[in-house]
Amino acid sequence: MMESFKNFIFTLTLYLLQGVTASLIQLNNNGYENIVIAIDPTLPEDDKLIQHIKDIVSEASIYLYEATEKRFYFKGVSILIPKTWQTKPDYEKPRLETYKNADIIIEVPNPPGNDVPRTDHFGQCGEIGERIHLTPNIILGKKLDEYGPPGRILVHKWAHLRWGVFEEYNEAERFYQSNGKNVPVKCSEAITGANKAYTCSGGSCSVTSCTTDPKTGKFDKDCFFLPDKVQTEKASIMFMQSINSVVEFCTEKNHNKNAPNAQNQKCSLRSTWEVIQDSEDYKASTPMTAAQPPQPTFSLKQIRERILCLVLDKSGSMASENRLNRLNQASKHFLLQIIERGSWVGMVTFHSAASVRSELVQVETDAQRNTLITKLPAFASGGTSICSGLRSAFQVIGKKFSTDGSEIVLLTDGEDNTINTCFDEVEQSGAIIHTVALGPSAAIDLEKLSKMTGGVQTAATDNAQNNGLIDAFSALSSGNGLITQQSVQVSFYFSFHMFALYNIMTF
Repeated sequence: MMESFKNFIFTLTLYLLQGVTASLIQLNNNGYENIVIAIDPTLPEDDKLIQHIKDIVSEASIYLYEATEKRFYFKGVSILIPKTWQTKPDYEKPRLETYKNADIIIEVPNPPGNDVPRTDHFGQCGEIGERIHLTPNIILGKKLDEYGPPGRILVHKWAHLRWGVFEEYNEAERFYQSNGKNVPVKCSEAITGANKAYTCSGGSCSVTSCTTDPKTGKFDKDCFFLPDKVQTEKASIMFMQSINSVVEFCTEKNHNKNAPNAQNQKCSLRSTWEVIQDSEDYKASTPMTAAQPPQPTFSLKQIRERILCLVLDKSGSMASENRLNRLNQASKHFLLQIIERGSWVGMVTFHSAASVRSELVQVETDAQRNTLITKLPAFASGGTSICSGLRSAFQVIGKKFSTDGSEIVLLTDGEDNTINTCFDEVEQSGAIIHTVALGPSAAIDLEKLSKMTGGVQTAATDNAQNNGLIDAFSALSSGNGLITQQSVQVSFYFSFHMFALYNIMTF
């Protein structure tokens, strides 16, 4: 029984990790655009935080440009403002940008006092990561001694996120033995410094020479390699970007293949720059010639209430395989359990023509949810015109709000070969369309609706036993829930202890 439970948790964790984020980032003429930086809703309002985010991205862009031989820079960034913050005229409404697809989260330290920057990267060498986590103290420059300049930190973390490279230091094993000597784990080997022990006792700390275990010949665990303050070596960013001279990634020429670090272990002894050169970004770009990159552009987008319309298929084909009943069960689950309080919800049904079952209602009470449930279709008949359902949904939303950034949940068995006739209207609407395909006969064009609008694409078979339809609806929770309060969160923390020592010690 316990083993089955463990397997369930493992499977659940993997499921949640898959597609945790659907990043909007695009590389356009050497510039990364559509980067989403989200401010955690639990943070108090602070205009200085927004300005510091802009400053750090601008600094990081120049550093990135130099580090990649004028190949990449940060071009366009959206900053998501919590809806709990005061509304301002320059705050736009988000379209596809959500907390769920944010690339960088500015969040409260968890646990308190833990300001360690990190990247969620669960994949193999060269695979894109999930997101970067930074704290306000990092952004506001209050942790310079511990972690170095925030712009450089961002580039270090960006390399994990975008190109799937790993650390070139090793907190668990700071030294390795070579020819009978204890050698620091570092890259490149040209970084100079001293091996010192940092110990604390009775409230005071001291720096002393390292001691050696007489049995193994290895340094004791409290020994660190502390780089000299003044360096000339330019590599490497993935070892310690806080060193002033460091402005490059390790290349094949200066990479230390002997160091037992994650980069060597996970990337088959290849240098960071070799992995970057293998990336799709690198292959799709050529170096620029300007001394500095263009300045990034920023847009401020404030989270608003969710605006959503259900568009439900009641055509004759929905009468087979108990599809209509299952649609109603899943829709009921969505309305009772998934849609967030404060959201605006409408409902349209369609067969060969569309019918508005409910105008937009702001869901605040259980009674309102139950009233919407009474509007679900009771029978199935007629042909299938998905476009008529979408057009009616645009009208329902447009009576109160702009359709730009609104959501449509389209559930259909997709047996309609005329979907492409409204593609232009769909694109012009700016709405995000989530599609739920039921059964084996969904038209290929159904997938295009979600792909072209940035919506979620799900499907369910006619096998009622596997709850596939309810699972599909459950995947449509808002992307603006608190990332830090997800029920299952798997994170990897990397200690920057030696960065702190480097910055606060003088020898």
